[in-house]
Amino acid sequence: MQKIVATLLLLFITHSSYAATQAERPVRAEILVLLDALQTSGCEFKRNGRWYSGAQAKTHLLRKLDYIEGKGTLQSTEQFIALAATQSSFSGKPYQVRCAGGAPVDSQLWLTRQLDALRAKGKVS
Repeated sequence: MQKIVATLLLLFITHSSYAATQAERPVRAEILVLLDALQTSGCEFKRNGRWYSGAQAKTHLLRKLDYIEGKGTLQSTEQFIALAATQSSFSGKPYQVRCAGGAPVDSQLWLTRQLDALRAKGKVS
């Protein structure tokens, strides 16, 4: 009887975890499309006083995404931008994006504009 109860409990936990992960997938997919856009934009990403390529920025922000997802469920891409892609959690300094030698803009503004553009094109939901 204990084995049956343990098995049923394990199935319930596994199913619940799977369902929670499924609910997060659309948000994560949208974030990945956004980070791909950053990577391929040719823009640079400034964090803690140093400029990085879009690919390096994507790698950094993916680590932050993994960390945040480990703490709980992200409700939206906007929440990810606010929590992970706006400022350094180490120094508190704001992140910036600079494209084609233009003036830097806050990453929150740049990422939000990109997200709006991707949604308008139907590339994300």
